Amino acid sequence: MAIIKPFKGIRPVPQLANKVAALPYDVMDSQEARLLVKDNPYSFLHVDKAEIDLDPSINPYDQKVYEKARDNLQAMIRSGTLIQDQENHFYIYELVMNGRSQVGLVVCTSIDDYLNQVIKKHEHTRPSKEEDRINHVDYCNANTGPIFLTYHGKQEVNDLVNQCMKHQEPVYDIEFDDEVRHRVWIIDSVEVMEQLKNAFAQVDTLYIADGHHRCASAVKVGLKRRASSKDYTGNEEFNFFLSVLFPHDQLHIMDYNRVIKDLNGNTSAEFLQKIEDKFIIEIPREQGPFSPQEKKNFGMYLDGTWYSIKAKEGSYPEKDPVASLDISILQNNLLYPILGIEDPRTDERIDFVGGIRGLEELERRVQEDMKVAFSMFPTTIEDLMSVADSGQMMPPKSTWFEPKLRSGFFIHELS
Repeated sequence: MAIIKPFKGIRPVPQLANKVAALPYDVMDSQEARLLVKDNPYSFLHVDKAEIDLDPSINPYDQKVYEKARDNLQAMIRSGTLIQDQENHFYIYELVMNGRSQVGLVVCTSIDDYLNQVIKKHEHTRPSKEEDRINHVDYCNANTGPIFLTYHGKQEVNDLVNQCMKHQEPVYDIEFDDEVRHRVWIIDSVEVMEQLKNAFAQVDTLYIADGHHRCASAVKVGLKRRASSKDYTGNEEFNFFLSVLFPHDQLHIMDYNRVIKDLNGNTSAEFLQKIEDKFIIEIPREQGPFSPQEKKNFGMYLDGTWYSIKAKEGSYPEKDPVASLDISILQNNLLYPILGIEDPRTDERIDFVGGIRGLEELERRVQEDMKVAFSMFPTTIEDLMSVADSGQMMPPKSTWFEPKLRSGFFIHELS
């Protein structure tokens, strides 16, 4: 059973919400963030990437950065930019992109559910990134960005959420420059909150869609505070972390494409000959970028030509939930054995391009600084769940979710 808990959200005053809400801290570097907040003192990036308010020479992991994040958060609360609700609530968070709506429930989830694998992960985390977010959460005394979780959709939950949306006005209704609309409702009915808690008590598993490092860090901060608490009861806020729960059938995963610097010493002709061992190569009838329309099919852009390459039967283990992923098939049959990309996490010859940027971006990269590009069929949410259920981890850069959740709409205070 999944435990969900209402909380007293810290959130922007409605008239400033469009200035406060910001893209996640990890989709941009410090320099890009400095430019984004140049004329916006209200941006939540002043909390989530506080190095932008310090000398550019400072290490982003310096203690002064976490102290600045804490100070900026407190300043936003003191100034009235952020307010805290006086009662515990659930919240509804809807994102609409290109006419597609996904509706999430904003709650606090249990660190024990993470430890007991009710909340399942599908990615490895890196200690340095975990330590960064541990410090950030600890100094701010808050979860400043929600963990993006999903679950097998339940009609009972959909009905309750839809009724709230139908009969209440949203507290925020904002369309940003990227043409994604964000709407937020407050659930203040004790009866509805109890019904939602009971509904999720029947949900066996929650899956991390995005935010593995923030999730692991929130759990470790909670355990750290448990150890130092003299009067620990289990009900303290640090036992829970900020999450948004979306039903799996509303989510949209885009392709996550690959570009490679060189052909590992092969000529183009030699390269094409070598990949014929495991792939069927064709030149599509239609000119222009090739976007695969089914699993086990890839687009390849080389020397100004788009190819379709399809994995041959027997080139991958069909029943292995990880090895049968398109990402794994490309890695195990081409990127590693032919191009020498042994570890995509660390090899500087490979780069990754989110599908939101389009296949023309692959052409641009090959023309400028890369040699070959591969367009991917998107990983499905069912793939993600299957891997998590198997207890295995997905390869790096497997999923690109759109639209991105904004930070700053919801903050959960730990004490």
